[in-house]
Amino acid sequence: MVTNITNLGRSGVSDWLIQRASAVILALYTIFMVAFFLFHPNLDYVAWSSLFDRTWMKIFTLLALLSIAAHAWIGLWIVSTDYIKKSCVRLGVQTAVILALFAFVIWGVQVLWGA
Repeated sequence: MVTNITNLGRSGVSDWLIQRASAVILALYTIFMVAFFLFHPNLDYVAWSSLFDRTWMKIFTLLALLSIAAHAWIGLWIVSTDYIKKSCVRLGVQTAVILALFAFVIWGVQVLWGA
């Protein structure tokens, strides 16, 4: 079995499981948010703020944010290894993706848990 240091789960099976688990988490988060919008047609700042003041919602949103990052990384890693044949270009693309995902996660955590 060939392993690569840039994949997340070190094997196809674990990457597949991470991909599926993150998809389920994102589906649940999406369903919850759509339902919230449907049940609050006149959504204002107070309702939105009170939703995100709750710890369980912050944790659920953080879990969704981390799921997006993991899901995106695995998908983009697969695409980059399939279609970018030059290893130096592929490494550059993967490095850019990692840095962007890291920045987005840090920014999301600051927005979510910041003052």
